[in-house]
Amino acid sequence: MASISFRKFIRWLPDEASEPTSTLVLTSPEKRFVDIRVTLADDSDSLAASEDAEILPLSRLDWAMAGTSSSTVLSEGHSLSQWKHWIDSRSLDAPPDEGHMYAQPDGLSTLEKGQMTNPATGKDTDYEEMWFDPPPKTTGGNKALCVVLMMEDEEKGKKGMFVRLGEWAQVFVRDGAGEEDLVAERWEWRDDDGKGWRRRVRLGDEGRKLPCEEVLGAVDVKVGGEVRVGDEVWRVVEATEI
Repeated sequence: MASISFRKFIRWLPDEASEPTSTLVLTSPEKRFVDIRVTLADDSDSLAASEDAEILPLSRLDWAMAGTSSSTVLSEGHSLSQWKHWIDSRSLDAPPDEGHMYAQPDGLSTLEKGQMTNPATGKDTDYEEMWFDPPPKTTGGNKALCVVLMMEDEEKGKKGMFVRLGEWAQVFVRDGAGEEDLVAERWEWRDDDGKGWRRRVRLGDEGRKLPCEEVLGAVDVKVGGEVRVGDEVWRVVEATEI
């Protein structure tokens, strides 16, 4: 099942809950995901409207991941989920992480519990995260769409994944082993201002070309198709109505 997941808070036990980032995870029907977490500016609870299409420094990238996920039902309303990181902004060889997921009474929220390294302390710490999963919206058609593209160039050490789900799209690319070899973007469809797709945030090299505009502007995208960006080939691995 595809999902759009906004994180509402994270809590490192026994501390109080907070949300220092703008975190969005897009997961396709075949469980490919792009997860981008942008550190918020001081005294802000969201990305400012003035940051539309603005290039932010990589210092504002809290964490980005792309890969595949899986889930095992343990009991009613309780499952164990695992995320395998094909690309990770913090590591070249990140191990899978997992969390226990508990469905909430509103039917749209999920409480995640687990243990992972707290970046502030460097210690493994119990955590809780609350996720809100609204249904995907249409973008001018009768049904919401999901499109996934992947790019890999082993010789040059490049990997990238693009996921568009409903009115949101995200892409994350690692161009090599360095801390600066990262680029991420988030796009949103808005029909209230007549602009359609617009980039909400970009982190990384401003000159680095990505497939977003071409894919989001395409009339027909099919599995097996390709989008060429410079010398890179982005393969369409999923294209479906939700």
